[in-house]
Amino acid sequence: MADMTIAGLAKAGGVGVETVRFYQRRGLLDVPGKSGGNALAGGIRRYGREDVRKLRFIRAAQAAGFTLDHIGELLSLDASEDRPRARELAAERLAALDAKIAELETARAALRHLARECGASDDGPCPILSSFGV
Repeated sequence: MADMTIAGLAKAGGVGVETVRFYQRRGLLDVPGKSGGNALAGGIRRYGREDVRKLRFIRAAQAAGFTLDHIGELLSLDASEDRPRARELAAERLAALDAKIAELETARAALRHLARECGASDDGPCPILSSFGV
């Protein structure tokens, strides 16, 4: 069922029309009339449920931190059901997230320490500003 315009697809996916076009240029979404069983209807490109599913998949994968290149690969795996590769990509993403979390936790601990030092006294230079080279 191909019954949505690009604006309808964008709304259903929670993005703007230009985002849909960007994903099309990147090869993540099909352009109706070229592939995917979509057709031109009355000179207006029409989108269907599968397009909405792919758009939501892209947005969810981005929210999980996958790059657009990885999302393209995941979409191709979606068709082939290559679970080992999907697990490998997820493991890579988890490792990257764990590293980022560790980095953020270190930064939080350092800032917490500086804030305590700054609040302990009003004498002398501010430890926060001094640590950043001000």
